[in-house]
Amino acid sequence: MKISTRSQVDPFIVMDVMEAARAAEAAGRSIIHMEVGQPASPAPKAARAALRQAMDAGALGYTVALGLPELRQAIAGLYRDWYGVALDPARVVVTTGSSSAFLLAFTALFEAGATVGLGEPGYPSYRQILKGLSCAPVGIPCALENRLQPVPADVPCDLDGLIVASPGNPSGTMLGHAALKALVDHCAAHDIAFISDEIYHGIHYGARAVSALEISDDVYVINSFSKFFSMTGWRVGWMVVPPDHVRTIERLAQNFFICPPHASQIAALGALTAQDDCAALVETYARNRALMLEGLPRAGFTQIAPPDGAFYIYADVSELTDDSLGFAREILDGAGVAVTPGLDFDPARGANTLRFSYARSTDDIREGLARLRDFMAARARRSGG
Repeated sequence: MKISTRSQVDPFIVMDVMEAARAAEAAGRSIIHMEVGQPASPAPKAARAALRQAMDAGALGYTVALGLPELRQAIAGLYRDWYGVALDPARVVVTTGSSSAFLLAFTALFEAGATVGLGEPGYPSYRQILKGLSCAPVGIPCALENRLQPVPADVPCDLDGLIVASPGNPSGTMLGHAALKALVDHCAAHDIAFISDEIYHGIHYGARAVSALEISDDVYVINSFSKFFSMTGWRVGWMVVPPDHVRTIERLAQNFFICPPHASQIAALGALTAQDDCAALVETYARNRALMLEGLPRAGFTQIAPPDGAFYIYADVSELTDDSLGFAREILDGAGVAVTPGLDFDPARGANTLRFSYARSTDDIREGLARLRDFMAARARRSGG
């Protein structure tokens, strides 16, 4: 049988790195995982307890397509508590992870052939989901002086949509209120749909992240329980859409997914009661961040910038290689540390960059940095450096 042209998307390289790391572990090697943005901690105890109680109480079946009403209400409360935003729960859509939220958003907002801007470096699946929907992703090279975030002058006025992430992946940089408002206003002035990826909100090391909902109701906001709430494998997220878009999203969700997993929704409802526990995990990330900012330069990765949030450091390795994919493979083989090549995040410039995740335990981060230091020292000796 033939396969469609639109299905020929690029691989998600970090998943390939994960598989190579898994194969190395299966062969008996010890691998430190700095490749994937996955917290080492399990879902909060309250999340797991809520699910146990629900499973003992009876069957978990279909829910309504937009998600459990009580979960939508609780998520709306999060916006009140975190941002001072009074949000109608009817605008909240629970999704099967943030990935299905992107699929729903892009399908609702864009015709086939639509042009959608995305900052580079940026999360690679935006580009591939758009391609799979026969849309045209438009990479926007972001400058270091703008902390690898887009600014209005970068954004073509003839786009159909723009997606931004703050904190960003892979950079960890954030847009302040003025910078985010400038982008939202620019898009509104040129009839460009604005999508705000906020899945790393709650993980910050200074000022908190700003939600696009603090600026406008005429935006799509996407979030997830994966990162702050440490629930990656549960595949539950949410989106907030303008009031007149809810029914469109509901019809799509009914047909695409029926509903998000009931069990994961129950767990997510429990997780929302455990925000203090989740905040304690951010303290671990902060310690790991400090170790990385000290240890990576000692290992030879000197061109890095401190992230504002999330749990990544994006390093310029152009002085070390022009083949980040091969370099990441070399590090995995030689150091037993899995890292992500920048090609995932920036097709044009990513051959000169690596992303390091510090979402794992602090002991793992210390061990990984020691391995990197030893590996890079041996590499320098081999090259005569």
